[in-house]
Amino acid sequence: MSLESVKAHFKQWGREQDVMEFDSSSATVDLAAETIGVIPARIAKTLSFRGEEEKAILVVAAGDAKIDNKKFRQTFGFKARMLSAEEVLEQTGHAVGGVCPFGLKNDLDVYLDVSIKRFETLFPACGSANSAIELTGDEIFEYCFAKDWVDVCKDWEGAELPEKVAVRS
Repeated sequence: MSLESVKAHFKQWGREQDVMEFDSSSATVDLAAETIGVIPARIAKTLSFRGEEEKAILVVAAGDAKIDNKKFRQTFGFKARMLSAEEVLEQTGHAVGGVCPFGLKNDLDVYLDVSIKRFETLFPACGSANSAIELTGDEIFEYCFAKDWVDVCKDWEGAELPEKVAVRS
């Protein structure tokens, strides 16, 4: 159901055929990076937080970034509290492992963290634990109707990025 809602979402840009489905799991940043053959930082992870009035807000960040609680509070005006797996499914329509800002069950506010601006392209999930799509940061912003770019993550600045990743054969 969730993968289909994401493909339907991408139809408005003629990009539904660009959704990749894998035989192996891409449910975590590391698994997705291994499956796709890129560094973990290029996996665009979607983090779900409890917003105002219990409505979720989503933050899309680079795979190597971690939420900085102080920056989060300064940006949004409340403490970063992640949703439970059940709440994520209820709010987004996507199960943990396939959460993305596309084809959402509810109209949620989506923000993109500046940590993804380092990359020409990234790979967000597409609603299932074995899917992804390659997009630029600007395409992610457009396709998820993001509200704004934010700076709420840490531990990615100045990270050395390898030129290539060894892919298992």
